[in-house]
Amino acid sequence: MNPAVQELIADEPHRILQMGDTEVVVLGTAHVSRSSADKVRALIDTGGFDSVAIELCESRQRAMLDPDAIGRMDLFSVMRKGQAPMIAASLALGAYQQRLADQYGIEPGAEMRAAMDGALDRGLPLALIDRDIGLTLRRTYRAVRWWERMGLIGGLFSSVLSREKIDESEIERLKEGDMLESTFSEFAEQSEDLYRTLIEERDHYMAAHLRRLAANPDTRCILAVVGAGHLPGIAEQARDTLTPPDAILDALDQAPPKARWPKIVPWVVIGVILAGFAIGFSRNPDIGLQMVIDWVLINGGLAAIGAIVALAHPLTVLTAALAAPLTSLNPTIGVGFVAAAAELFLRKPRVSDFASLRQDTTTPRGWWRNRVSRVLLVFLLTTLGSAAGTYIGGARVFSHLFGG
Repeated sequence: MNPAVQELIADEPHRILQMGDTEVVVLGTAHVSRSSADKVRALIDTGGFDSVAIELCESRQRAMLDPDAIGRMDLFSVMRKGQAPMIAASLALGAYQQRLADQYGIEPGAEMRAAMDGALDRGLPLALIDRDIGLTLRRTYRAVRWWERMGLIGGLFSSVLSREKIDESEIERLKEGDMLESTFSEFAEQSEDLYRTLIEERDHYMAAHLRRLAANPDTRCILAVVGAGHLPGIAEQARDTLTPPDAILDALDQAPPKARWPKIVPWVVIGVILAGFAIGFSRNPDIGLQMVIDWVLINGGLAAIGAIVALAHPLTVLTAALAAPLTSLNPTIGVGFVAAAAELFLRKPRVSDFASLRQDTTTPRGWWRNRVSRVLLVFLLTTLGSAAGTYIGGARVFSHLFGG
């Protein structure tokens, strides 16, 4: 090993892994530390490495290099493809990141940018060794029980809506992991499934990726820059020399299988509710009519309340109220899509809304003030209102059949 490299990493968290004829120096960095970025630059400047690997995926790299890309999205297409929750989550993560920068004068991910710049300046190959963030979040979401998912979503958005300063303990967490782990750390500590998909699988993935890079005969020394919290896991997983790295990567790159019941349950609920209407009318037309009225008022009312909370246009509120009782009986289209489309038509986002999207979503007021993020809120809140209305209204319908 280059003596200059040895001197620079002596007091830093690191692992030196021998993978065949290739030496891999895994540097553990603090994602919110300026000194980590300086150390990365100094290591690359020694000339002791012929390849650099960093704890990023392509989508996170794009977000880092072009932070305003999310502001150029086609909102209608986003909603039609069901990507609104993922976009909202991305904005929430970005808002948490911006709060750190504003509060402590920190640029999270500075050491990753330093690694990218250093590799470019020296003409070194740069490898992105982390798994795609979207896939990681999908696997994480599917790994936990359905009743735990609301806690995850609530925890994510509470970090945005909270006006309290980020505690120093959270900064310490970031020094040992990354933005994903910091945001979901409390849940990861309590859920084995969440820990496995969010942390353990990524350790396995990055170790396999490094093994594949080391198999290149032209590569003799790799600098891998990862969060310090990943060091033990990567070192442990790198000992697996029997399983081909491509097999590991292929397995961990698979999207989680979709459960069948989420597709079946809405149709079952609709069938049961329609059957309730039919039974009610067959017994007494007045009972049947009252059941329909209750269904419309409860389902439409709760969807409208969701739109009101999102500060939607009055006509959007009316659209949500009228559409929800019908869309709840047709799983192929949701009231969130209809209401958000109405809001887009009535309050078209301005160029300035897209330009200021990332900054506006760092504050609670900004989510409601910016027309782009408000459309996302209309989509999410009317969907939640209608979902609640479906079950509450359904229960009310059947209460008529049993003397309620």
